Amino acid sequence: MSVSVIVLTKNEENNIEDCLRSVAWAEERIVVDSGSKDRTVERARPFATEILDVEWKGFGTTKNLALERATCEWVLWLDADERVMPDAAEEIQNIVHDSKDPFDAYDVARRAYFLGRWIKHCGWYPSRVSRLFRRSKAKFSESNVHEELLVNGQVGHLRNDFLHYTDPNLEHYFRKFNRYTTLAARDAHAAKRRFSLSHVLLRPGYMFVKMYILRRGFLDGMQGLILCLVSSAYVFTKYAKLWELQKKRV
Repeated sequence: MSVSVIVLTKNEENNIEDCLRSVAWAEERIVVDSGSKDRTVERARPFATEILDVEWKGFGTTKNLALERATCEWVLWLDADERVMPDAAEEIQNIVHDSKDPFDAYDVARRAYFLGRWIKHCGWYPSRVSRLFRRSKAKFSESNVHEELLVNGQVGHLRNDFLHYTDPNLEHYFRKFNRYTTLAARDAHAAKRRFSLSHVLLRPGYMFVKMYILRRGFLDGMQGLILCLVSSAYVFTKYAKLWELQKKRV
């Protein structure tokens, strides 16, 4: 038994090599690219066992397409800006080679780096997410953004962390910001969530207080302050776009 790794990419030439190098021990390394205009595919080719060029259909749907290509019993999904360190890799290999392992999936804590700093507070750490799972026991929700891994079974915990180099600079953050807020607004609209003034008057402020005060984001220095402020702006923008979508339908 070994592991199939699936990675979704679009314009990830600065990340994909290090991501795939960190899982070189896996039997399959499947890259699913959706229209990269840079050298992502070229840089992935020496390290990937398969590269698929697919039309983007949202995070959940596209990940399920990638999952269909996996052949190993265990699957590990990664973002291109994530790295599996040697201690975590050894732990994963011990799990998949244990025929008596009782769990169907494992979640992991990620050390997320924002503007060059590991964010230990703000609610970002450990913020565990399910990443390793038995192929027959899980699938992804069909959300456009913030998709979930739906596991039919027991979930264990990896002891060792992954690294997540989420946003090296603000330009990178705001490139994602516009795309993700649009997708999140569309998901809310599809779920028939109705816009109200409280969404833009109260929720952004609450997000800042929760992250900066209650979850002690002030201990993360200037990076923590910036993260809490832009996260508040994210909430405002998502609901403003929901209002815009609903206004168009009137």
